[in-house]
Amino acid sequence: MKQRGFTIVELAVTIAVLALILALAMPSIGTWMDNSRIRNATESLQNGLLAARSEAIRRNQNISFFLVSLNDSGAMDNSCALSTESGSWVISVTSPAGKCASAASTTDAPMIVETRAAGDGGGGVKVTADNSSVTFNSFGRVVSAAAGSITQIDVTGLRDGTRYRNLRVNLTASGAVRMCDPSVPSTATTDPRLCPAESK
Repeated sequence: MKQRGFTIVELAVTIAVLALILALAMPSIGTWMDNSRIRNATESLQNGLLAARSEAIRRNQNISFFLVSLNDSGAMDNSCALSTESGSWVISVTSPAGKCASAASTTDAPMIVETRAAGDGGGGVKVTADNSSVTFNSFGRVVSAAAGSITQIDVTGLRDGTRYRNLRVNLTASGAVRMCDPSVPSTATTDPRLCPAESK
């Protein structure tokens, strides 16, 4: 019985078809991965805000959530500074600027509770907040401050001309933290992804 395999022509045609399919799918895969990064970064920020609020209630004292910039987005170090354009964050009692690598402590300044570097699962996105920090009181409410507090954080993709599923975290004076989709039209009042009307 004569055995027959693939001819060179059949193999070349198959590889060419696979290469064409892969070339067409690559932009979609890239956008999907970027959207996953946006979702991860937004969830990290939302979880950080919720953790700071919970800790303030648990400790019965003011606890703050700070956005901080880092020289290396993958690791917390003492190069950190307060920022409105970073996905890295620190939960502490006092400002962690220049002390983000400090160990968690209830006595040593800045009395860090928890930290998260942006590169830890949520890098490759653009973060824009209306302020660099927010403080919660023992009732879980936002403490008013002259300099203002975070009320909104937008997380978007980095490339222009790409349709991303950008997300937003909203924070109310009562301490409620909510993720929403700024692209949902204001007329879609029953859509749970709708951002509050007062959002920018």
